[in-house]
Amino acid sequence: MADEPMEGKTQTMLVPDNTMMLLIDVQIALLRVMHHKDELVQNLAKLLRGLRVLDVPILCTEQNPKGLGATIPELAPLLGEPPLEKLAFSCCGEAHFTEALEKFDRRQVIVAGIESHVCVYQTTMDLLDAGYGVQIVADAVSSRTAENKQIALERMAAAGASITSVEMVLFELLQDASGPKFKEILKIVK
Repeated sequence: MADEPMEGKTQTMLVPDNTMMLLIDVQIALLRVMHHKDELVQNLAKLLRGLRVLDVPILCTEQNPKGLGATIPELAPLLGEPPLEKLAFSCCGEAHFTEALEKFDRRQVIVAGIESHVCVYQTTMDLLDAGYGVQIVADAVSSRTAENKQIALERMAAAGASITSVEMVLFELLQDASGPKFKEILKIVK
């Protein structure tokens, strides 16, 4: 059943009305030191634009914005909702985040952002523990080093998260090549 993750079984494909996006801490000061930062920003913008076409809600966080700055200006207009501030590395360590997450009433979470081995990793582990299906967008996460990103992806996959890509997510949610949304997604990914 797509709505309920089952322990010990592989996750089902993403379903638009049961899926949401979590963008973690893509902030000015953090982005400066990320591995392949320009590619990361391009992929995140494609992902967010595509999810808006597909009507998938987006929840965004900012780690200590007073110290690390706001969400980067290239992505801020694509969010819809203002980012939630946090100090805990795991988004789930903040009560206002878990309340916002529960209001969406969706059990599949697409996760992207930075840093892969800190906030993305810890949030993913907590989401999995809470019974969410989690898909990590490998080409839309980063760390200061490629090694830390790779270790994080391996650990999250071993814990039960699915590893995916921007295009894979968008076409999985789209499901077929008919209609105007397909044409809009094609423009975004090409």
